[in-house]
Amino acid sequence: MFGYIAGFLLIVILIFLLVTNIRVVPQAKAYVVERLGAYSGTWQVGLHFKIPLIDKISRKISLKEHVIDFPPQPVITKDNVTMEIDTVIYFQVTDPKLYTYGVENPMAAIENLTATTLRNIIGELELDGTLTSREHINGKIRVVLDEATDAWGIKINRVEVKNITPPKDIQVAMEKQMRAERERREAILRAEGEKKSAVLIAEGHKESVILEAEAQKRAVILDAEARKEAAVREAEGEAEAIRMVQQATADGIKMLVESAPSKEVLAIKSMDAFAAAADGKATKIIIPSDIQGVAGLATSFAELVKEEKNSGQDKRS
Repeated sequence: MFGYIAGFLLIVILIFLLVTNIRVVPQAKAYVVERLGAYSGTWQVGLHFKIPLIDKISRKISLKEHVIDFPPQPVITKDNVTMEIDTVIYFQVTDPKLYTYGVENPMAAIENLTATTLRNIIGELELDGTLTSREHINGKIRVVLDEATDAWGIKINRVEVKNITPPKDIQVAMEKQMRAERERREAILRAEGEKKSAVLIAEGHKESVILEAEAQKRAVILDAEARKEAAVREAEGEAEAIRMVQQATADGIKMLVESAPSKEVLAIKSMDAFAAAADGKATKIIIPSDIQGVAGLATSFAELVKEEKNSGQDKRS
């Protein structure tokens, strides 16, 4: 009976040892295992069994990216200005064995290395260069840290300068300088605006004067063209009137010639012509001798002259 109980207890103990020494490594984790005090291996993700009393999990390491925010470090610039700078380090463990056995305290080692590197870099820069060279500082610190931490199984992914805090008196001076610079830029912008405004006003006045002159010029040209057109039309009208009078005279002569008038008719027409020439104003009329020879026309001529005199008096009255 005692043998059965001992055997049962032995089986229970073996099962308990087996169950308690089964390990499951989760994602993004790595276990460093020692066997009898010496490095045995690194367990990655999955199911593993540890030999009781022989194997020991020395360290559980996270393979995720780590972020460390170091406290501000006092540094001195090239122009002897003391300021405080704090940095942020982004790193990742790439070799769990080196991370476990490479350095005693990796975080303290990285912090001290960052502080000394930062002092060396800032010591080569002046205050203005320090404030405007964050990318340069970040890059140099990352290169130095990445080379030094390779032996510790650490990969430095990125380094960021978080804050740069100069002394209070320097901050006051910088604020005054910034304010003066802003006032100067404001004055320049205001002067440029006034200048552009004056130029635009002058250009507008110039264009207005030019447009007014062009309008007056066009008005003069149009008036001259109108006068020219009126004179041309008037001349054309007079020419047409003269032409029509000449055409009427020519038609009358032509009709007279075609009617074959007698000498007496021609003499009477001649008298009409002299009466028209006198226009009631002439006191003497010289009659050609050939007209005087026509005795039969004396009475007609006298009556014609009398009528012309009467018409002349009526016109004068």
